Amino acid sequence: MIVPAGLSSSAAVAVALVVASLHLAVAAGARAAGQPSFRGGDIAGGGGPCALAVAPLGYPCEEHQVTTADGYILSLQRIPRGRGGGWAAGGRGGGGGARAGQPVLLQHGVLVDGMSWLLASPEESLPFILADRGFDVWIANNRGTRWSRRHVSLDPSSRLYWNWSWDDLVVNDLPAMVDFVCRQTGQKPHYVGHSMGTLVALAAFSEGRVVDQLKSAALLTPVAYLAHITTPIGILLARAFVGEIISDFLGVAEFNPLAPPVTSMIRAFCRRPGANCYDLVGSITGKNYCLNSSAVDVFLKYEPQPTSTKTMVHFAQTVRDGVLTKYDYVLPERNIASYGQAEPPVYEMSNIPAGFPLFLTYGGRDSLADPADVRLLLEDLRGHDPDKLTVQYLEQFAHLDFVIGVCAREYVYKDMIAFFDRFN
Repeated sequence: MIVPAGLSSSAAVAVALVVASLHLAVAAGARAAGQPSFRGGDIAGGGGPCALAVAPLGYPCEEHQVTTADGYILSLQRIPRGRGGGWAAGGRGGGGGARAGQPVLLQHGVLVDGMSWLLASPEESLPFILADRGFDVWIANNRGTRWSRRHVSLDPSSRLYWNWSWDDLVVNDLPAMVDFVCRQTGQKPHYVGHSMGTLVALAAFSEGRVVDQLKSAALLTPVAYLAHITTPIGILLARAFVGEIISDFLGVAEFNPLAPPVTSMIRAFCRRPGANCYDLVGSITGKNYCLNSSAVDVFLKYEPQPTSTKTMVHFAQTVRDGVLTKYDYVLPERNIASYGQAEPPVYEMSNIPAGFPLFLTYGGRDSLADPADVRLLLEDLRGHDPDKLTVQYLEQFAHLDFVIGVCAREYVYKDMIAFFDRFN
């Protein structure tokens, strides 16, 4: 791989690390000296999300595990009902002994895990809001993150463990988790995804996966196209093929934003004249409308999380190419070996079943899920059954407002729950 003129390989790597980690790694790198090093979670020892973030607030919580077809052991947390053993006002069902309510599966974005849904107060965090409304809440954790670092035969220290992109989440992780929730509850769940959680779902739906096992899907800041991102560093990343540089030249299979090589490079970037990395949060995600500093501080106690470098390369390809495809191995012979054709297959959004209920919500200030890119997705969905498609546009919102914004309950979750209620 040739580094573009005017961009040294070391500068390109530093840029890639900042961009790929988005707002999370930037902030973490600037504060790395005060952050704990990343370690895998010990759910069996009682240190999982249930014990850390759910049970102390008075909610019941269960830890579950599911194994994918390719051997990754994923963690899921279940909050089967609200506080007090029964249903809160406006909920469904009877008392504490009643059958659990309508299930809903929450899927996080890239470089975070399921904890990202649980870090605000019960009045502001989506899982608690749903549980108090009588929903049976399931929280997913992608492979490679703190609570999902096990495999039937591979160790996370090996390169083979990290040999996957988000294509593998489409084919293996999402179907495994949806099937598990269906079997455990005897019901079809609703689905909620944020950022990459929407990308994986949309790609799966376009291939006819899991749509028959879900009642509906709510997509917060939906990502199918990335051609219009307005983050200057992100554009530079895409043009520089930096992800391939990291993967091919440095041999980095795991992209861990808290690893010393990454944080040291980010700190070096942050020391450059005019670079204020804490301010870069807004410049990368867009100016968030209802975040407060305490929410960001709590967020950074638990995030970011690792992913595969291959996933970051895949994102860079999506930005550069303007089309949502499977992972591009660049060499035609490798694509032919993987897909039977020289170019990677395209995920056709127009193939999403027209009768599948979709709730899409996006923000006018989002620099990652740019409104222009969301409109491209909506154009693909123009043949969707209008009774099964609800679109919400919030001019003031940016990328993080939908998950940790203190006003998301009023602006987003209330309408989303009303949408779910139509299909319960």
